[in-house]
Amino acid sequence: MSLNPSRPLRLAFAAVIGACLVGAPVVAVPALAAPATVQLNLLNINDFHGRIDLNTVKFAGTVETLRAQFPDSTLFLSDGDNIGASLYASASQKDTPTLDVLNALELSASAVGNHEFDQGIADLTGRVTDEADFDYLGANVYQAGTQTPALQEYAIQDVKGVKVAVIGTVTEETPTLVAPNGISTVSFGDPVDAVNRVAGQLTDGDAANGEADVIIAEYHEGAGAGTVENATLEQELALTDSAFAKIVTKTSAAVDAIFTGHTHKLYAWNAQVPGAATGVTRPVLQTGSYGENIGQVVLSYDPATKATTTVTNQNVKRSTTADADLVTAFPRVAAVKSITDAALAQAAVTGNVKVGSLTAPISRASIGGASPVVEDRAAPSTMGTLVANSLRESLADPAKGGAEIGIVNPGGMRAELSTTPDSDISFSEANAVLPFLNNLWTTTLTGAQFKVALEQQWQLDSKGAVPSRPYLQLGLSDNVNYTFDATRAQGDRITGIWIDGAPIDPTRGYRIGSFNFLLTGGDNFRIFTQGTGTRDSGLVDRDAWISYITAKSPLSPSFKALQASVTGVPATAVKPGDSVSFTVGQLNLTSLGSPKNTELAVTWAGSKTVFAPASVDTTGAATVTVTVPADAAAASEITLTAKESGTTVRVPLAVTVPVTEPTPVPTPEPTTEPTPVPTTEPTPVPTTEPTPVPTTAPTPAPTELPQTGSSAPTSAPTAAAESALTKALQNKITVNDSTVAAGDKLTIGVGTAFAGQYVSVWVRSTPINLGGWQRVSAAGTVAAVVPAGLAAGTHSIIVQDAAGAVIGWTEITVAGVTPAGTLAQTGLDASPWLAGGALMLLLGAVLVSRRRVSMDS
Repeated sequence: MSLNPSRPLRLAFAAVIGACLVGAPVVAVPALAAPATVQLNLLNINDFHGRIDLNTVKFAGTVETLRAQFPDSTLFLSDGDNIGASLYASASQKDTPTLDVLNALELSASAVGNHEFDQGIADLTGRVTDEADFDYLGANVYQAGTQTPALQEYAIQDVKGVKVAVIGTVTEETPTLVAPNGISTVSFGDPVDAVNRVAGQLTDGDAANGEADVIIAEYHEGAGAGTVENATLEQELALTDSAFAKIVTKTSAAVDAIFTGHTHKLYAWNAQVPGAATGVTRPVLQTGSYGENIGQVVLSYDPATKATTTVTNQNVKRSTTADADLVTAFPRVAAVKSITDAALAQAAVTGNVKVGSLTAPISRASIGGASPVVEDRAAPSTMGTLVANSLRESLADPAKGGAEIGIVNPGGMRAELSTTPDSDISFSEANAVLPFLNNLWTTTLTGAQFKVALEQQWQLDSKGAVPSRPYLQLGLSDNVNYTFDATRAQGDRITGIWIDGAPIDPTRGYRIGSFNFLLTGGDNFRIFTQGTGTRDSGLVDRDAWISYITAKSPLSPSFKALQASVTGVPATAVKPGDSVSFTVGQLNLTSLGSPKNTELAVTWAGSKTVFAPASVDTTGAATVTVTVPADAAAASEITLTAKESGTTVRVPLAVTVPVTEPTPVPTPEPTTEPTPVPTTEPTPVPTTEPTPVPTTAPTPAPTELPQTGSSAPTSAPTAAAESALTKALQNKITVNDSTVAAGDKLTIGVGTAFAGQYVSVWVRSTPINLGGWQRVSAAGTVAAVVPAGLAAGTHSIIVQDAAGAVIGWTEITVAGVTPAGTLAQTGLDASPWLAGGALMLLLGAVLVSRRRVSMDS
């Protein structure tokens, strides 16, 4: 076994030998030539995802063209996700064609990506590694509950006498990205800690545990989506809590080059080496995805000084040279073409079968709206809506789970449906959109839990840290829309949700249809694991998806955004005549063919007022300014409809509706002499007691009454017993004014937890229902009018839910005199006072008559 001391030990050894030679006799010896530096040509890919298609030969030709620059000192490496989420030609053959292509190109080593675990750890360490001629590396993958490595941690390649070590790691988020039952025997640690541990071992001077001259780190983790595309290194590092920031700033200085992946971004940066003098850098690179670029880093290694310097750090776009020329020039490319042709021919047997058609492209969100699609998982898309609609419809049958809402995670969609070269959709094209063979499940979330699911689009991992993709946009079926304010605190950004046009009921259960990946908590959407009645439909995503395409063809894209940013809405009630202004944003999709909206139609529910449209700027934002109309309801809703896309945005507003006093009708003076009042005693008013109001408790409302929906409960509301007005429930509701007059309008605060539910409002001592069934507004309020004739004094206002239970009660004071002509239905018995009043009127009439006779005489 040859000794391969580390760089520091080599220098120390040389110093000792030099000291021993001091003072020794000078002997003439031939001059020794200094060892020549070695140029290490490192070629890298990441996130290839089984791209066996018409571009595969050009991909191979690019690798070989770059290899030819340094034919004796090239290493071809990968950062993982070579397989999984693959095109049909590879996926239909269990990714064997992809592994064969990488073998033909003599891939030396690869980190494991999260998709290498799609079929479980047993499949990776069995079938996959058996088919791969290269080393799969995972230094941060451990046997569950231990620090014992479960996979090979590193590989050492000898390049012209230089020992080059490659250390591989995978994102620590892997447990949230694959089905948990397939990885139950392993755990995933911090990738930087693992690289540093292995790098220390490879430079500790102990040949028994491996020694290296040059160390390369392959991280299947990369720069996040939290900054703009084409961000600078400084912008990415400003996200100090990110996994990428730790990779750049904390990876051991013994590592000479860092390759990254997973986030499908494109960059080639030279980053400061930690602990080194300012300006001493090393390359940090990612190639995007799908073999569209090949990363090239050329390092110059000086065997004498053990120093490594960067010569080249770049991404090279896939070749455009004709396949035939590449095949002629490079034997490895010829082998790749044979593998690719055979895979495509095999896939064509079933893959070219037509399953549907479309009228226009339907795509994922694309950065800048450009073609070809540069995927943006932080934005909604026409494909997201289509797939979510298919999930809802495929699982709508109660026998399949009874889904009411379809949801898809953005990473679940991997391709577009295109009209190039034709408008037909083949089996393989459909499969490319959903390549994972997930099972379709359903579960029930309450409205409150559904809101949490939308809040979790702003991502936090199980430890509360922001992952490399800080926001993931869920695709929703088109019966859902919502508003949000991203400036608000974590967990409080969703400001309104509507299902089938009605405000969501926080307490009602909604049946959700999706992939088993998402409903088991994938992509950090942990709320789905709290769903109830979770069940497997027995359907596989590909089969249900293709059946839906066939039934619905020709397919057309829907450009309606199902969500919008709304900021600046007044937090308190407004009044008729007030000017209200707020901002609406993110109205435009970025999917292929999406129109740019130019204006919003503005309507006020229930109002006859006609409003001018609001202009939408080129970014998809609009400032909406309206005057609250005189006929606005207490619980109002403004609806905004985008002219070009049909996007609908709902904005609830609470309005304080003023009470208009009736105009008094003047009583004309009589023009004739009044009829003399007889002097006989008036007939006495009966003094019998009024019929008592029954004191028994009312029959409670049936519990099966619906609490939400487009119609009110069918049975009339029934008052609760007075004993239900407990101290614990006092002041659980609020009123806009505690001192009122008969005829005044009350705005009663019930709470947003009851938004969309039907309630009844009562005033008592003797119960009087105010307005039948009323639906609680999105602002959590209902309105009622103080009855004319309600006696002056203190009264209770009570709100009951649709089942008759008391939600809360409070007290009001009615001021003033009860209007004539009506009798109060609560308070003091008026009969004795009425009798006395009648007698006084008769006596007054007699006196007036006698006085007038005296004056006329």
